[in-house]
Amino acid sequence: MAFSSSSISPCCSSKFSSNSYLPDTYLKAKVKKIDAFNNNTHTFPLLQCYPFLNSKWERGELFKFGIRAAVTTEEYVLDGATENIQLLKGDSWSVHKFGGTCVGNSERIRNVADVIIQDQSEGKLVVVSAMSKVTDMMYDLIYKAQSRDESYLTALDAVLEKHKLTAMDLLDGDELASFLSRIHHDINNLKAMLRAIYIAGHATESFTDFVAGHGELWSAQLLASVVRMSGVECKWMDTREVLVVNPMSSNQVDPDYLKSGELLEKWYSKNPSMTIIATGFIASTPQDIPTTLKRDGSDFSAAIMGALFKARQVTIWTDVDGVYSADPRKVSEAVILERLSYQEAWEMSYFGANVLHPRTIVPVMQYDIPIIIKNIFNLAAPGTRICRSTDNEFEDGQISESPVKGFATIDKLALVNVEGTGMTGVPGTASDIFGTVKSVGANVIMISQASSEHSICFAVPEKEVKAVADALESRFGQALSSGRLSQISVIPGCSILAAVGQRMASSSGVSATFFSALAKANINIRAIAQGCSEYNVTVVVKQEDCVRALRAVHSRFYLTRTAIAVGIVGPGLIGGTLLDQLKDQSAILKEKFNIDLRVMGIIGQDSMLLSDSGIDLSKWKELRSQKGETADLNKFVQHVSENYFIPNSVLVDCTADSHIASHYYDWLHRGIHVVTPNKKANSGPLDRYLKLRDLQRQSYTHYFYEATVGAGLPIISTLRGLLETGDKILRIEGIFSGTLSYIFNNFMGTKAFSQVVKEAKVAGYTEPDPRDDLSGTDVARKVIILARESGLNLELSDIPVQSLVPEPLRATASAEDFLLDLPKFDHELSKQRQEAEDEEEVLRYVGVVDVVNGKGAVELRRYNKDHPFAQLSGSDNIIAFTTERYCKQPLIVRGPGAGAEVTAGGIFSDILRLASYLGAPS
Repeated sequence: MAFSSSSISPCCSSKFSSNSYLPDTYLKAKVKKIDAFNNNTHTFPLLQCYPFLNSKWERGELFKFGIRAAVTTEEYVLDGATENIQLLKGDSWSVHKFGGTCVGNSERIRNVADVIIQDQSEGKLVVVSAMSKVTDMMYDLIYKAQSRDESYLTALDAVLEKHKLTAMDLLDGDELASFLSRIHHDINNLKAMLRAIYIAGHATESFTDFVAGHGELWSAQLLASVVRMSGVECKWMDTREVLVVNPMSSNQVDPDYLKSGELLEKWYSKNPSMTIIATGFIASTPQDIPTTLKRDGSDFSAAIMGALFKARQVTIWTDVDGVYSADPRKVSEAVILERLSYQEAWEMSYFGANVLHPRTIVPVMQYDIPIIIKNIFNLAAPGTRICRSTDNEFEDGQISESPVKGFATIDKLALVNVEGTGMTGVPGTASDIFGTVKSVGANVIMISQASSEHSICFAVPEKEVKAVADALESRFGQALSSGRLSQISVIPGCSILAAVGQRMASSSGVSATFFSALAKANINIRAIAQGCSEYNVTVVVKQEDCVRALRAVHSRFYLTRTAIAVGIVGPGLIGGTLLDQLKDQSAILKEKFNIDLRVMGIIGQDSMLLSDSGIDLSKWKELRSQKGETADLNKFVQHVSENYFIPNSVLVDCTADSHIASHYYDWLHRGIHVVTPNKKANSGPLDRYLKLRDLQRQSYTHYFYEATVGAGLPIISTLRGLLETGDKILRIEGIFSGTLSYIFNNFMGTKAFSQVVKEAKVAGYTEPDPRDDLSGTDVARKVIILARESGLNLELSDIPVQSLVPEPLRATASAEDFLLDLPKFDHELSKQRQEAEDEEEVLRYVGVVDVVNGKGAVELRRYNKDHPFAQLSGSDNIIAFTTERYCKQPLIVRGPGAGAEVTAGGIFSDILRLASYLGAPS
């Protein structure tokens, strides 16, 4: 049945004015198919489209509304020599499909024509969509007409003008005249059709499909004309004359391949050509009624044509370089996949990936016809090849790197959970549930059922969940009231995340890796589904967590690097030194250890610097002064943790601020890892510390604080290693202050204590006010941290501290005044030193954790000169662990315990330990 262009001829009754197109009594339509060879005439009543007029059909009056083909004579009148030309199918044919973006304007249509001409295939079948936005414009015409909005006429003029201007830019001579004649003819017919819809206030699906399909007719004719003007013999095909489909539902059709093949042979015998431009999207029913292949139907058209021609390949031209491993709008480091199996492409498209419509793949699978996804705007890109996979799939000589090919998500879903003991072992329960869901027309996206049959949960679009819940409560009301069903609950705001890969079935540990990546990103899973084919693993997560979950699994499977977004709090001496270390080491970490540390933000007391992709650490100070903004801790944390493409984030607190430390619990609860040398959180109120540690144990969020006790020395990790391997701690004793270690290592001979303190300050070993070191509070905080790590629930106030600041000087106004007055109190410490020397001993300022007796202390003690504590030099720290295993000879850790370099190094080590926990090679 030919519909290449249409004319509608109303027969007006005298009862109606000359501009009336539908009488209010009787309607009948006759569709005439003009066949140059047999003049067959087919009719169908317009009442199929307007069933509400049936009651008027019996009065016997006819109003003929003819829709007849107006195909140009040159395409149908052939000499006898061509009537029996047969279509030679097979590898000599290639099929191309160009979407609306590809033919969006005259320049792009020229580009498409060039691609067609340059294709060296012997035969070329090209499927085209309507020009960009035209299909939407056509549907808008129908909507306005049936809404009785007369602006449909203006909108139709805009459609005409768009195509007219494009044609005038592309064509000239007879080609231009012929196209303009046909489109004006079509527009006049559409006006009549739309007027009928306007009067009726209703458009049936058949009329809607007929109107909507004109965009493809015009783009196919335009492109065919451009190709012919380039000197290539070319015919255009109205696929309604060839493709026959059986409508199955409002958005689904099944091709009739046998009938379509017969019509294709017949069409080709009358229109032999090795370059054919065919309309996408449109087809006919077995009753010769025009229809469409629904949205995304042009891809489907190309796949059907590929199967009918048994083509070598089908190339889908679009505006992206191929199929991505994940949505690049959500994962900026997504990569183009060189190859997908049919099953992988189907799975990814089902779960929302912008690949192809799932039904597009079905026609080509039968003949193993590969589909190539290519970019019309980047012809050099190789694209993605979709084909049948083999057991040994190689890409560029190497086996595919990951068993998971890609990830896809579906948002705006709700999870419906039906549970109850009365479901167990009762046949037909699932059937009743999903029959009820079907009755309200809802689409079930995913199903998950426990093997105990105690519960069934399934995901549906959020907009449909209320109808589903109401229907289920109505259907199972008695079961709910009797207790056979305990509840029908709805969890809104969900998303589906699917991992797809054909090699998942033959690769061990894929699911474990998938769930581990989600756990380490602190993602809570609501439901799980996996088919026995193992082509995909699907989980339901909170919609707010979906992007973070997608980045986490993509990073774990598909990227070679473990990426972490880093936020630096406090770019002072230690923070600044850490930034310098990160700058010097980042390239090596990426190249050799596959660790990508991106500093996304730096915040100080007054200003902060933020970056969406990572701060250039070679000039962070200049950038902060030039582009810094007012410090806002909440905004800073949100920026670092909710960045665009990195799933894991860590905040590094390089301050000694108790206010900053008070945020750790909230950060960890939000899934943000914390690394810090700040002692305030772990030595603060016991209840806060216990709450923090409980949260850490319950989640996969990490909290590392090695540098709180020994700067760069492995004190915390050594203690944990002993405890985790079953050793029992008896006593921890050590020199924990680099400053006090330096002071007492140099408090020898006749030197006064005040003189050594001044030298230490000049050398940079003390705080700006030396009393902060001499008070012993810092050592006490380290002791309480180690005591709590050892299992003692002590408060800081439980630790007796011997202060080295003389009582009268504790209230001195300034550090300078303190140092001026300190010599007045040298006598007492000099006396203690002398007494120690007389006994061949030395003075050392130590912290002690007595685990056996459950107490701790900070005090000045004497040690024999052969004791390890007496052997120190400079500002070294030393810690001795006495345990059941190390009872006779304590385990000793010794090394530099103060200074920006070693402290920053300790922090850096914790960051790398975090990277290892998140999947970096150890």
